[in-house]
Amino acid sequence: MRIADWVYCYALKNVEFSTAPNPKSEIRNPQSLKLNPEEFRLFYNQTIHPELMRLDKQRLRMLRLITFSATLMLGVGVLVYALSEFLFAALASLPFMGYIAMVVGRIRRFTDDFKPRVVRLVLDFIDDGPLFGDLRYDAKRKMPIEKFLKSQLFITRPAIYEGEDFIEGRIGDVEFEMSELKVEEFSRVRQRLDSVFRGVFLRAKFKYPLKGSVLVLPRAKLPYLSETLKVFVRHGGQVMDNYIKNQKFRETYITYGHRNTKVTDLVTEELMAFLLSYRKDKGEVCLSINGENCYMGIWNQKDILEPNLLQSNVSFELVREFYDDIYMALYVVQALDRAH
Repeated sequence: MRIADWVYCYALKNVEFSTAPNPKSEIRNPQSLKLNPEEFRLFYNQTIHPELMRLDKQRLRMLRLITFSATLMLGVGVLVYALSEFLFAALASLPFMGYIAMVVGRIRRFTDDFKPRVVRLVLDFIDDGPLFGDLRYDAKRKMPIEKFLKSQLFITRPAIYEGEDFIEGRIGDVEFEMSELKVEEFSRVRQRLDSVFRGVFLRAKFKYPLKGSVLVLPRAKLPYLSETLKVFVRHGGQVMDNYIKNQKFRETYITYGHRNTKVTDLVTEELMAFLLSYRKDKGEVCLSINGENCYMGIWNQKDILEPNLLQSNVSFELVREFYDDIYMALYVVQALDRAH
């Protein structure tokens, strides 16, 4: 497969283990994780960079159009001010208003088209892997709210539930869907909206149900996820930290599971190393496994791959950031499938 080795090696290099790896967590097929660290860079140089250059030429034309429009607006403003007849001035400005509407429409089309064109190229790179089915992308679609709530990672009644960049596909026998989400609820103590979640949310469905249920939450987010823990405990969940031998992971995450769940078969050393490494560089992650379903929330406060009109968007780092977020979610699905 084309998308795993460089991040996996990075994770192993940057995380110290407090115990020897569990043999059950070893990779079943090492060849599925082989990737030249320069492979994505090469793909970027050959395929994505030329597209970004074409888009940047559009951006420069747009910027010149905006500059011309601003100058024209100033001139029309002076003309309207100078004319004593208001009706005549208003009629004279109508064509200009139509022109401004056209400029705004072109800017909106550019911003709406930029991300889908780049994302589809990134997905073309990913789904060339032998285990991947076709990855489908819809810029305007989002994860259905019913599935978000069914995860029980976030016990909330959203006042705002917005999302975009829906991706669905298959890795081997695992079906998955993911999207960016922004979820807010009314504060219980103040007259304002509180953030519940903002980032990438994923749901994976395994062909064969995993045994038991597991909940992994970042300790830094526990004050905001107290209801999540209460509901899980109410349904028979209990603390499983004693079964986690990785000290750094225990310090960073709290792990709950049901009595008959063998947590170490699901939360493997490979997965713990990757989550710790990702968290250090990117952000917090929460995870819920229940039977055939796995849910994951990846916090990210930035709008990824949103174009900038005032500066160049030709940037490998800009594209890699989006790739990393997709990769993070898919890697966890792979790791769980291998452990299963």
